[in-house]
Amino acid sequence: MKNELVIFLEGHGKPASLDEISAAFPETDSQKLSQALQKLEEAGELLKTRKNKYALPEQLGFAIGRMQGHSRGFGFVVPNKKGMGDIFISAENLNGAMHNDTVMARLLGIGAGKKEEGEVVKVITRANKRLVGTFETGKHFGFVTPDDNRLPFDVFIPGGEINRARSNDKVVVEITRWPEKRRNPEGRVTEVIGRKGEPGTDVTSVIRKFDLPEQFPGKVLAEAERFAARLTDADLKGRQDLRSWSIVTIDGADARDLDDGVSIRKTPGKGYQVGVHIADVGYYVKEGSDLDKEAFNRGTSVYLVDRVVPMLPPKLSNDLCSLTAKVDRLAMTVVIEIDLKGKVTKHRIFPSVIRVRERMTYEDVRKIIVDKDAGLIDRYHELVDQFETMAELAMILRERRFSRGAIDFNFAESKVILDESGKPAEIKKVERSIADQVIEEFMILANEVVAEHMFSAGVPFLYRVHEEPTEDSLSQLNTFLKRFGVQVRRRNQKVSPRSVQDVLRKVSGRPEERFVSTVVLRSLKHARYDPSPLGHFGLASQYYSHFTSPIRRYPDLVIHRVIREVVESGGLSDKRKQALAKKMPAYAERSSEREKQAEEAERETVALKKVEYMQRHVGDVFPGTVSGVTPFGMFVELENTVEGLVHVASLGDDFYRFIEEELSLVGERARKRYRIGDRVTVLVVRVNPEDKQIDFELVEE
Repeated sequence: MKNELVIFLEGHGKPASLDEISAAFPETDSQKLSQALQKLEEAGELLKTRKNKYALPEQLGFAIGRMQGHSRGFGFVVPNKKGMGDIFISAENLNGAMHNDTVMARLLGIGAGKKEEGEVVKVITRANKRLVGTFETGKHFGFVTPDDNRLPFDVFIPGGEINRARSNDKVVVEITRWPEKRRNPEGRVTEVIGRKGEPGTDVTSVIRKFDLPEQFPGKVLAEAERFAARLTDADLKGRQDLRSWSIVTIDGADARDLDDGVSIRKTPGKGYQVGVHIADVGYYVKEGSDLDKEAFNRGTSVYLVDRVVPMLPPKLSNDLCSLTAKVDRLAMTVVIEIDLKGKVTKHRIFPSVIRVRERMTYEDVRKIIVDKDAGLIDRYHELVDQFETMAELAMILRERRFSRGAIDFNFAESKVILDESGKPAEIKKVERSIADQVIEEFMILANEVVAEHMFSAGVPFLYRVHEEPTEDSLSQLNTFLKRFGVQVRRRNQKVSPRSVQDVLRKVSGRPEERFVSTVVLRSLKHARYDPSPLGHFGLASQYYSHFTSPIRRYPDLVIHRVIREVVESGGLSDKRKQALAKKMPAYAERSSEREKQAEEAERETVALKKVEYMQRHVGDVFPGTVSGVTPFGMFVELENTVEGLVHVASLGDDFYRFIEEELSLVGERARKRYRIGDRVTVLVVRVNPEDKQIDFELVEE
């Protein structure tokens, strides 16, 4: 009913009265129609005028969207309606709205910043019912400074709501009174997490901030415990027995859940046969069960710097569904036949029972293939040919993928190594090896094959989509790229992945490569889940899904169950298709939302530990590379990927001016110039854990 009403109002051309709406829906009961209109009005999806007529917000100069707060007090509304740009909201026009709230904003026109400006007129949904911060006590009251600087205010805590918190405690606060103009919010302390700076308090604070559920409800744990440790004949019914196949897992040495195994063999004169074997989590987690509801709520496992918040209880994630070597496990298998040029010629998808031969690490496989490590070659002599064949095919698949335009962002990654007390001992740069590329290419291949197969089968499904950049973001990107002599080209007003790939190729090896790559990445849309196969821009794939990690991602679990249902029954009834089609939008929205939240939490814990690591290096000198230049200074990245700011005020040898066209700082007197990619030496002068900010000063060579 909701969609029909929105479509009617979009096409009506003017605000519609209740009589006009009733006439358009003669078969709908008037009471149900009024209730539907009221729900849409409460949700801010339509407005009722003073003359009791209905219209969509944008038809009356309003926009509905999510508030994106800023540390300096203003914000932006990101509209729900596709095609609308962000709306600037000054601090005076927030009217009590907070970061991540869903709001209705009145459009005020184009402001001095050449951007649409607005005023919040209604908060539709509050996002911050609880928040985490640092408590400070007053004489008869207290206040909490939120950890999230996008909430730029203190929360007032009345004397009776302090709950034994002391100054410098990290606490959880429940909001009891929302902010108003010139009035801060009020709240009560519901939990004292620990003393600021104590081991573990920082990461636990992030867990509370993002509302990550650490404990599983008793009924969910009980359901998991009911599964038998050993497979029975009933478990194996209808499955192909692949226990004699040479299947291996290849993961990081510290991987906690092993949900993908791979196998390969050459078919003489024809090419390759690849097997991708994924833990059959859907066999255990039935649709509508307590396990399923909890997995939907969590959406994904969250990999924090010192712990994992899993989507499924350990009985499943670390035991029954983890592809342990030398143990029989249930799997969903995709067998793919590929010719010598990397083209898929045939495939099969079916439930199986497997027995992984060896649990391999990326490092050991790399040493076998690249370093020709004699000890490892002797230890795994039966698998060496298999690994070399995998590497051979991975390079063919990789070349084929790039030839169709897939984008590759070659960013250096790092890993924070913690000591036994949870403190950062080292920050290691992580290089992608041939072993990583083997698994990456095989998983992409399986995801594409599964997505196209299920689309052809015409059943409701979840796809991983990555849409092309908007016209606005592309124009802004090209304005930025112009100063480097490159552009993202359009053909017939369309932008292709290949044109983005061409830009990255042209700046490869240049000093500004990393900076340009970062800006290009930020201009692209965030990948998400959708019931429609809208394509994956970054991979240049028409059909793409997430099939390979059902232990840790809810969308993978959902599509595993759909696949088995189709495979076992030969198809779905119209009634079943309709039932699944109704569920897919909610699955997609929840999974996308939880994934984004998990990424933020993961990044924040890594940033916390990087800053903590650098605290012990105040006064130390490091080589680095200028990674960004702004009017207020330049950012320098150290070899361990830590980034800090050299403020322009600290450049004492001259007065430096920012030259926007060149993205450089130039001295007025000596004309000394600092640009992206310059090698410099810096002194660590300040580290601010609260703002996660590191300040450097230049050291003259």
